[in-house]
Parts: sequence; C-alpha cells; structure tokens
Amino acid sequence: MPSNKAVSYQGPGKVTVENIDYPEFELKDGPGVNPANVGRKVPHGAIVKTVATNICGSDQHMVRGRTTAPHGLILGHEITGEVVEVGPGVEFVKVGDLVSVPFNIACGRCRNCKEGKTGICENVNPDRPGSAYGYVDMGGWVGGQAQYVLVPYADWNLLKFPDRDQAMEKILDLTMLTDIFPTGFHGCVTAGVGPGSTVYIAGAGPVGLAAAVSALLLGAAAVIVGDLNKERLAQARSFGCETADVSQGELPDQIEQILGEPEVDCAVDAVGFEARGHGAGSGEEQPAAVLNTLMQVTRAGGALGIPGLYVTGDPGAHDEASKHGSLSLQFGLGWAKSLSFTTGQTPVMRYNRRLMQAILHDRVQIAKAVNAVPIPLEQAPKGYEDFDQGAASKFVLDPNGMLGTAA
Repeated sequence: MPSNKAVSYQGPGKVTVENIDYPEFELKDGPGVNPANVGRKVPHGAIVKTVATNICGSDQHMVRGRTTAPHGLILGHEITGEVVEVGPGVEFVKVGDLVSVPFNIACGRCRNCKEGKTGICENVNPDRPGSAYGYVDMGGWVGGQAQYVLVPYADWNLLKFPDRDQAMEKILDLTMLTDIFPTGFHGCVTAGVGPGSTVYIAGAGPVGLAAAVSALLLGAAAVIVGDLNKERLAQARSFGCETADVSQGELPDQIEQILGEPEVDCAVDAVGFEARGHGAGSGEEQPAAVLNTLMQVTRAGGALGIPGLYVTGDPGAHDEASKHGSLSLQFGLGWAKSLSFTTGQTPVMRYNRRLMQAILHDRVQIAKAVNAVPIPLEQAPKGYEDFDQGAASKFVLDPNGMLGTAA
C-alpha cells in the first residue's frame, strides 16, 4: 500500500507532518472520532489521491487552540484530487476522475440533503447535523491535508471536472471550489448582493477576498473590504475593491467617504469569532464587534451573510460567556432595522458546479484574487505559521508533487 503522510494538530500553535494509515472503506477509531462512528462501513466511498489541499482560516482557529480539537486530529477539509479506488456501492464515479470534494460531508439521503441543505446533513455526524473532514466535533472523518483521503457517499459528494488537462491548467483556481469560493459566494448571495449593490465585506483573508470576487461576479457596483492588515487590504485593491482600515477610525465615516453615505445595501462577515474591535479598540479581541458593526452599516431592510465561523466552545476566549459562544450582540438594532441574517456552513454543492464553469470559461480568476501559493506538504507547519502572522496568501499544499513544488 502507498505511504500516507498527513498534517496533524499537536496542540496550540503546533502542527506536524506524520505517517498515517492508508484509507480503508471503514471509519476507524482515532482523535475526534465519535464512538458511534467507529467501525462505520463506507461501501459508497472513494479513495482520492490528493492533488491540492488548502490551509483554511477555519483550520487556523483549531491550530491556535481556540476550539476543543483533540491532539492528533488530522487536519484539512479543502480537497481536490484523483479517484484511485472506489467502493462496491459506487456506480458513477470512476477511477481516474479528477474531482473537487466539497468540505461538507453529506449523505444525499436525509431530509436536509434532499432540500439542498448539505451543510447540515443528518446522517454523517452523531454529535449534530453537519460534518466536515478533519474538523472538531464533525464526527471524526479523517482530514484531507494528506496524500490520500476517504470520501464517503462519493457519487453524491464528488464534482468531476469535465476535462483533465484543462482542469490541471486551472488547478489553483479549481481547488478553491472545495470551500472558500462557494463560501464567499454564499455569503454574498445570502446578503442579497446583485447588480448595482453596494457591499461591505468584513475581513480580507482568503474567504473575505473570495466574497469580494463573488460580489463583483454578481454585479455589485461597489465592494468595500475592511481589515486591519495592510497587505491583505492591498490584495483586495488589486482586483478592484475599495478598502477600509478599521483601525483608522469609525467604519460608517470611512464608508461615507467612499460612497457618499454611511451605509451599504449588503454586508458579509468573513471574520468570525476571533474578531477585533474597530478604531481605538482594534488592538483588543471583541468577538461581537464585526456583527454589531455590520448591523450598524447595513441599510434598513438589508441582509447579512455570515460565513465567518462562530463556535459553541472557545477555550481561548477572554470572557466566560464567549467561551460558550455567547456574544454581546446589539440584536435590538438588527431587529429595529428589519435585517436578515444567514449563518452556518455553506452548502457547497449548491454553487460549486456553476462556479467551476465560471472558472473554466475564464469569467473569474479566484486563485489570483486570493494570492494562491502552492507549497509542499512538508512545509505545512511554515504555511500555518505564515498564515497566522497575516500573510496575504492562500497556501495550497501539494502532498503528491502534482503541482510541481519542491520540498
């Protein structure tokens, strides 16, 4: 059997590259595996040889020690690869197919999946609806920052690229289909972005940049991206966005300088629970700051898309309430303005095929927008470190040398 190296969480601030077992068509016991999932047979699964697998901001929350993730958890939920083996229950996916793997694990059989709500599948995680590879409290499915990974319900979950050669030419763009591009797009769709919209996006990390690209793709007239990181703000400006440095004064004032009024039609939270304050409070963590600010700057009757991650358990929070996901929201303001909110995991399958077509037909260059940087799997610890320091890059791991990186 081939070797299988993978990225393993070893405690706050530390990841290592370890040798792990080659996947089988059965979920084994291990770090984070719910006991009810141990021994679960996966005849409907496929084993995928990873071509590209990305470091995500959601991974970074775990690596910072800001979740209850167990030591030894194999990380990674943004997976693109080649099918090398299929289970006896797989009918349509074939060995050799080059595929995108949605980060949501979904069965395709439950009520939520049949309604297109694949982010909250009822059958894959005994803890709660919804599951993902290599993530805390998500059932224990092994992560994909590895050379090989098991994908359950392969016929349902996998998106096949129509032409292998064309796909490999655009692989740095297509690898964004697993999570951040659909996630940014979902944030914009649920915020109501459309032709002529004015949009504020909180966060210029990869998801925020993907949301900004999505807003432009959806026809927004003006896209303003806010952040504290000057390099990331420069990246947003590189493809036509306006920017706001939220450490430099009140956001409504900065928006008014750009638009002539202090409000926008639509807003997207691409930051999540590790938010910092604005203006004079920008040096302090304030987990509700982004949500409260978005309610302030979104016009009455508008909507907020909230793909930024919020957790029920944050051992690193600065106050007791936040450790349990309880935030000091100005909900009365949101109610008074009749604002709509959409939260939760993005149902990737709702968008990934259409976004694939946009990439293949040169309607969008998502890899350039998020500054995709391929690195060897062995450099994952450095990638995590640089990303945590605010690098204006989206690091793409190359576990099997198929992107041409050198260790």
